[in-house]
Amino acid sequence: MNVVCLDLEGVLVPEIWIAFADATGIPELKRTTRDEPDYDKLMEYRLDILRQHGLGLAQIQEVIAGIDPMPGAREFLDQLRPLAQVIIISDTFSQFARPLMEKLGWPTIFCNELIVGEDGMIESYRMRCPQTKLTTVRALHDAGLDTIASGDSYNDVGMILDSKAGFFFRTTDALRAEYPDVPAYTEYFDLLEAIKAAL
Repeated sequence: MNVVCLDLEGVLVPEIWIAFADATGIPELKRTTRDEPDYDKLMEYRLDILRQHGLGLAQIQEVIAGIDPMPGAREFLDQLRPLAQVIIISDTFSQFARPLMEKLGWPTIFCNELIVGEDGMIESYRMRCPQTKLTTVRALHDAGLDTIASGDSYNDVGMILDSKAGFFFRTTDALRAEYPDVPAYTEYFDLLEAIKAAL
């Protein structure tokens, strides 16, 4: 049995932190996992900036409410889900993901959790497990499942390389150069065809 494992931000929806950076006029928040391979370092950097500006969960959720899936993303998922089980494996947080899952037709998502104080400020975060994406695909393998994976960032590389087939989608030139053996696509039709071939 095959499970298709997809990243969320940059693959199905725009980057949440970039949208929030644009909305708040804080360019430092545009830094993502495309730029920083160390996720813990990136999140501590983000939380420091939020504290400096007095911004909490409610302000981020307000921006997320206005984010729509990328054009063609919902249709891509609708065509993919009859062919294989699909899980979105994301390093985003449940408090961010819910409105986006509704717009994508409620696919299954495995993500992390924010720790939020009574004042609405984000105090910290709780990862599901170390190396969340790689650990998840390996657990699926241990359960007797094959995985096909796609993502756009450094934190997707592990699950892409560990799957029976893996693809970059709308990734950076730097990642394409660093991993030239990973097929890279920019259109949903091409990604869907590659997944079909791997199935």
